[in-house]
Amino acid sequence: MRLSKTFVKTLREAPKDETAQNAQLLIRAGYIYKEMAGVYSYLPLGLKALEKIKQIIREELNGIGAEEVQLTVLQNPKPWQVTDRWDTKKMDVWFKTELAAGGELGLGPTHEEPITQLMRDYVSSYRDLPRLVYQIQTKFRNELRAKSGILRTREFLMKDLYSFSPDEATHQKIYHEVEQAYARIYDRLGVGADTYETFASGGVFAKYSHEYQTFLPVGEDTVYYNEDKSVVLNKEVLNDEVLKDLDVKAEELKETTAAEVGNIFTLKYKYSEPLGLKFAEKSGEQKTVFMGCYGIGVSRVLGVIVEKFADEKGLVLPEAVAPYKYYVVAMGEQGLAKASEIYEQFRAKDEILLDDRDVRFGEKMKDSELLGMPYRVVISDRTLEAGEVEITERATGETRRESIDKFLASL
Repeated sequence: MRLSKTFVKTLREAPKDETAQNAQLLIRAGYIYKEMAGVYSYLPLGLKALEKIKQIIREELNGIGAEEVQLTVLQNPKPWQVTDRWDTKKMDVWFKTELAAGGELGLGPTHEEPITQLMRDYVSSYRDLPRLVYQIQTKFRNELRAKSGILRTREFLMKDLYSFSPDEATHQKIYHEVEQAYARIYDRLGVGADTYETFASGGVFAKYSHEYQTFLPVGEDTVYYNEDKSVVLNKEVLNDEVLKDLDVKAEELKETTAAEVGNIFTLKYKYSEPLGLKFAEKSGEQKTVFMGCYGIGVSRVLGVIVEKFADEKGLVLPEAVAPYKYYVVAMGEQGLAKASEIYEQFRAKDEILLDDRDVRFGEKMKDSELLGMPYRVVISDRTLEAGEVEITERATGETRRESIDKFLASL
């Protein structure tokens, strides 16, 4: 991308009605645009960051045999009525809309009902199981109070995975495979060292579910952990029974705040039983499919990464998430010519954000810090005299000189 060609501009100050650091910085850096409370549009840089997060998730889920689909946002009330979740008194986050021809539809807040109904047409025998199906899709939730920037919004991007198994033993094997996949995903996104599988309430499904919580000062959840962090649990399940189950003492635990970036649930027969998702065993006996669901808030993860690594100068994005690896600052006539030549030569690799704007050098340097690419590369008339470029690592601020040839070999 050439900054001289994009419609997006950086802002020196954040909007006065935005209090969350993640949204303030993403708006100032031109990654997102605030439409209204809890609703944000993603601009070219923000969209590219989301796509990189999505691709990491895809690679890891495809690696365990999951298949990607795209379900409808508009929801037929019928399956939701069967499970008693259409009534807003039972599930209060619905956005609903009236059809011109009469009738009511909803905007999907999650997709257990429609995916279960869909699978009835494709699962009939033990030979059809197990199956893993996921999507990465926009969800809508009528939150009473949208806050914390893109950490809690009314419209957001989510990965929801569903498993369909012939029995609980098979489900547990899949559950463990997803746990391992999630660990790899968070490691690749750069937050693995501070993200922990956390015991949480299993609701009506199981004694426990698992959340993935990233320790964060602005996190909305309170969690407790032991010294080596081998046990982490949500405040909602902190009681004597749980402590006994986990073989840990209350005095051994420390408290911190965290942001949830994922969760995994054993659903058992909660949706498959009322919606009639059954299969025939070898004997011909009809049995109900055993289900699980596994979520990751894709846009929420971006917000957590921003909160985790940002500094007083702006965004600091891990290489795996940053829209571009290099922010190239072109200065001087020869510097601009050489930077443009390199940009065109390696354009297909899509790793260079070229600041070729006709603005002051100081403005380019400030924007390079605000936008948060992993490396700033200065190519100027002066560096070219020495046959070098100047490279600064955004996370550490360390600067080094490198030959042009060595830099080109890294692209």
